Amino acid sequence: MSAIGSLVFCTDCGNLLDSSSGQQQTTLVCEVCGAKCKDASAKTITTQSKPDAFPSSLRDKRSDVQTLTEDDMETSAKIRETCPKCGREEVFYYTKQLRSADEGSTVFYTCKEGCGYKWNTNN
Repeated sequence: MSAIGSLVFCTDCGNLLDSSSGQQQTTLVCEVCGAKCKDASAKTITTQSKPDAFPSSLRDKRSDVQTLTEDDMETSAKIRETCPKCGREEVFYYTKQLRSADEGSTVFYTCKEGCGYKWNTNN
């Protein structure tokens, strides 16, 4: 039998032996060819990796204190809708479910790049 880590293979036919216990006094029998040999696998395999072994842009950005800007919290999107106050043709919007689930959501509009006017509609 030959061992690679915790896997033990039959040296006669190459079959993977699945009854390895890691104890050398144990005799393993190959189910394919019937060969017998002592268990040669390692008892325990422990691996450890340092955090820098696997670089991560998320881990680099992580800190105990997060600083958010107004742009980070931006949840609205731009839409072609006319502002009723200044007439600008593109405004920002977001939707929110304010009423029961079987009713439409409320759309909130903001003319951020124009006059700053806000309004909403119920769908």
